[in-house]
Amino acid sequence: MSSPAVPRSSFAFCVLLASSLFFPSTPLVAQTADAVGVRAQGMGGAFTAVADDATATWWNPAGLATGAYLSALFEYGESRPTAGDDVDHRAFALAFPALGVSYYRMTISEIRPSSTTDPAVAGRQQGGTPDLRAVDVSQFGATFGQSVIGHLVLASTLKLIRAAGETHADLDIGAMAVLGLGRIGVTVRNVREATVGSGDDAITLSRQVRIGGAVTSTARSSFGGVTVAADSDLRRVATAAGDERRLAVGGEVWSTRRVIGGRAGFSVSTLGEARTALSAGASVAARPGLFIDGQITRGDDTLRRGWTAGLRVTF
Repeated sequence: MSSPAVPRSSFAFCVLLASSLFFPSTPLVAQTADAVGVRAQGMGGAFTAVADDATATWWNPAGLATGAYLSALFEYGESRPTAGDDVDHRAFALAFPALGVSYYRMTISEIRPSSTTDPAVAGRQQGGTPDLRAVDVSQFGATFGQSVIGHLVLASTLKLIRAAGETHADLDIGAMAVLGLGRIGVTVRNVREATVGSGDDAITLSRQVRIGGAVTSTARSSFGGVTVAADSDLRRVATAAGDERRLAVGGEVWSTRRVIGGRAGFSVSTLGEARTALSAGASVAARPGLFIDGQITRGDDTLRRGWTAGLRVTF
């Protein structure tokens, strides 16, 4: 029996994914991939292959197909990315297995050396007096996905980014393969690399590529399941604290009937200064399908030090 043919749209999707992986562009500045998501942040950012709730619209669009029939969440968090005032983020997302809508609002901070206006060194601390700038960014997204050749799911989030009085369109794409208890996920964010502002005030949301793996045990009489996951950036990411390539490891465990969940994680930059972050979080079921989530992150990584709380509905 011949293998099933791959739809042309899926083939084009795979070509776009491969192009994003292997054809680099100059990194400028970007929000960190682990900027949102209570569960994801509680696991230290090891969530690309786990993403099975509404935050898959951010973390990995293909994860929607592996989650519940309906998932919705509201969340709010605060952090202090550099010396100065706290910044907050907020999120709303509603997801079904093949469709999701989302809204994320956050602040992107950039340190640009005041001694140069060369965009090639924007966002890096390479001499001169650091000049901190922050831009509020709103993202509206619509996520669509489809299953391809058995256990592989491909999906994309079409998004409108509003910042600095401008609106730009961009795209995230993701893939998820589920093999028994194991999962492998890949996400490419900011495919078009939208730029807001102009001249020295321009901020580009640079392309990011992240891969992750996860293993989840089946539920037992004594607990509701355990997940262990790891994530890694495949490209250099420019941030307000300097360039980084993130490696994250985390885990999540649930009690019987998924009444209480706990998670913890660790992340470190494998490029330049280590900038470690330690995270812990918990979930409590207020009633079946309704969870109160929270997480806190500490460590010497100022970009990630903070807290997030949220309300999540899953059916």
